[in-house]
This record gives sequence, structure tokens and C-alpha cells, in this order.
Amino acid sequence: MPRSKKGKRGSGKPGSLRQEVLQLQLSAKASVKGAKNGVKAESGASDDELTSDILSHYSSASETTSVLDDGPGSEQVDEQTAQEETEDKLKQCIDNLMDKSAKTRLAALESLRQAFSSRVLYDFLTERRLTVSDCLERSLKKGSGEEQAAAATVFALLCIQLEGRDEAEEGFKMLRPILTTILSDSTASIAARQSCARALGMCCYVSAADDGEDLIKSMALLESVFMSSYPNREGTLPTPKPGSPVLHSAALQAWSLLVTVCPASRLRVLLGIHLPKLQVCLQSNDVNYRIAVGETIALLVELGREIDEEFEVEDGEGLCECLKSLATDGNKHRAKNDRRKQRSIFREVLHYIENEDFTEEKIRFGVESVYIDGWLRRRIYYAFKEILESGVRHHLQFNPLLRDIFGLGAPLILDAAVKGNKISRFEKHLFNSAAFKARTKQRNKVRDKRADVM
Repeated sequence: MPRSKKGKRGSGKPGSLRQEVLQLQLSAKASVKGAKNGVKAESGASDDELTSDILSHYSSASETTSVLDDGPGSEQVDEQTAQEETEDKLKQCIDNLMDKSAKTRLAALESLRQAFSSRVLYDFLTERRLTVSDCLERSLKKGSGEEQAAAATVFALLCIQLEGRDEAEEGFKMLRPILTTILSDSTASIAARQSCARALGMCCYVSAADDGEDLIKSMALLESVFMSSYPNREGTLPTPKPGSPVLHSAALQAWSLLVTVCPASRLRVLLGIHLPKLQVCLQSNDVNYRIAVGETIALLVELGREIDEEFEVEDGEGLCECLKSLATDGNKHRAKNDRRKQRSIFREVLHYIENEDFTEEKIRFGVESVYIDGWLRRRIYYAFKEILESGVRHHLQFNPLLRDIFGLGAPLILDAAVKGNKISRFEKHLFNSAAFKARTKQRNKVRDKRADVM
């Protein structure tokens, strides 16, 4: 680290160089003042000698600091110092979660959200998970709608940080009833319910996907939310309440994430129930909800084709006609950006339904890449991206949970020589595809074991 920054970081603190100089200056002034008042100072040196001693001490200390800065271990010291400072700030944020001021608690939740999304803090949080969980539980129970929404998001990040291990499962079982209560409460704020829906889906996916009972309960609750947008017996869509399309979109996307780990026996039932209803929901007036419905339809069709090669969508021609109209929608009463986004998504959905054609997406991080080559993989990636935001690439690089989900293996430790030897794109693609297929087969075995519970 540059010397100026290091000096600045230590300024004013006990034991720092600047503090020592100030103390010497003060003692020199005290000695001079005592001499003027007729009191004999401890040192008989003159003002010039004292000043010379101060400058000499400052100079020698600066030289010592310069030597330390240029030493081979300075980078390690700086990293360790930065790590300690980060942990101190996080400890203060955790303490602030128990503050009486709602403004202070909200600021602490926002700081934790940023820290959890941008770093991997498993060791730090393992020791403090119960404290953090208790604080989040208090915010969810007694906080305002804004605080509840922030606490739910931080809890989802906590489960990701704990890598879906036993600690994360323990926290999910503790807070799931509260998330369920808020999500089911029609009087709660839309933002809080939306955040709880997202957290419920993510936490169940990473912490309790192997527990058939928790999986079914979570999916049933999410279904109860977005199915209120389904058509009535006459086949017409209900008039949405203010803010409900946003909530329905969040619940549908969280549900579709859990569908990716649903056993085949249960999946066949879900396809028969939801695909026909979702086709009608493509006529919704809300563009974001239409897009969420279209992506869910493509995901369900992909999963249907995985479990049955002869799977066909009921009224496939009608579905394709509807998708074509949405892919070429030019209604002027809709915003230009909305039309562009809608046309792009529904062209992809239409191409997949008709030809099983999927536009591959490449996500780069460090020297590695992840290929999004299907709707299942896409739903999983975007679910994490929605929670982690810009920190998703950092977690792909260092978080064992995400690396396991996407078949990347253990985090890489590369030196300069290895970084220079880049693997070709084709080799990366083959490796990622093989790893993902192996993981899918393993998950299918687990699905079969859960079939009896379903």
C-alpha cells in the first residue's frame, strides 16, 4: 500500500507515529512553560535541543516506517489490517441491529447486505450466526415494512454465506414461520411480502431442498400467492390490485426456482396444473409479470422434456401464436423499453418451444466462465444474481456453494504463471457441460429418494 495511505490510516490513533510526535511536542512545551514559571524541568535541554530531538525522532521513525513499507511482508500486513478493519465494522453493524432507532437498524441492514453480497464471510459468520439470526427475527417481527424487506434479503444472503450447510438449515427452520406469516399477510407491505417470497425460495433451495416436507410447504405457499392472478372459471383474468403484479412475479420466480429441484413424480402433477393457467396469464397487462410467466413456461417445458422425451404442451399451437404476438408486439401505449425487453424474451421462449433452440449466455469471472445453456440453469443463475446483485461473480469465484451448484469444483488458487495459460473456450464449454450433467444426474437420484415423501 502507498506510504501516504498507510500513514493516514494510522493518524491520530494511540501508538501511531503521529501520536508519538504530538506527545513529544506537548512534553517539550510543558518543559519550556515550567522553566518560564521557575519550575525546573525534568530535562535541562534548551528549546532548540528539544526541537532537534523531536525532528531526529520523527526522521528515524519515518526511516523505519519506510523500511517496513518496502518489506516483502507489507502486503500481507496490509491485507490483515484491512480484514481486521472490515470485521470490526461488521461487528458494529451487528450491534446496531439491536439499536432502538429504526434508522440505525436500517443503515446496519444495508451495510450487511452490501458486505454479504460482495465478500465470502463463512468463518466470520459461523461464530455469529445465532446472534445475526436473532436480530433478523426481531426486525421481521417488529420492524416496519421497509425493515422487514431488508431483513428478509439479509437472511437470504446469510444462508448463501453459510453455504447451505447445517447452520443455514437451522436458521431457515427458525425463520421460515415468520417469512411465511408475512408473505401470507395481505395487510403487510408489498415490498416486505415480495422480499419474503424471494428469501423463502432462495433459502429453501440452498438449505432445505433435500427435505421433501419443507420443499412442498414452501412451494404450496408461493403457489397460493401467484395463483390469485390465474383466470377464473370463465377464463378471464382478475383485475389486479395495486402492487400485486410485482408480488406475483416474485412468488412465481421463487416457485420456479424450487421446481428445478422437484422430484419427477411431483413435477408431472405440477405441469398438468400450471401450464394451461400460465398460458392465459400471458395476456396480463403488466409487462414484468408477462415476462416472468413466459420464462416459467419455457422452464416447465424444458423440465417436461427431460422427464419425458415425448412431452407435448397442451394446445401448443395456441401457445405459439400467443408467443408470436408478444414477440412482435408494437403497441404504442406500452413503453419503448418494455416493448423491446418483451420482444427479446418472447423470441427466445418461442424459439425454444418450437425448435428447442436456446441462446447460450457466457458469464465470465476471473479466468473462469459459466455457460448458461438452458432455462433451468438460467433460472438458478438469475435467482442468485437477483439476491447477490453485482457480487454474483465474486461468489462464483470463491463461494463453494455456488461453485458446487454450477459444477465448478473447488475455488481456484492461481499464480501469475497459471493465469497466463488460459483454457480455450471450447474446452471450458466441454468441462462445464460435463460437470453440470454429472450434477444433474446426482440430483435426480436425490429426487427419486424424495418421491415417497411427496
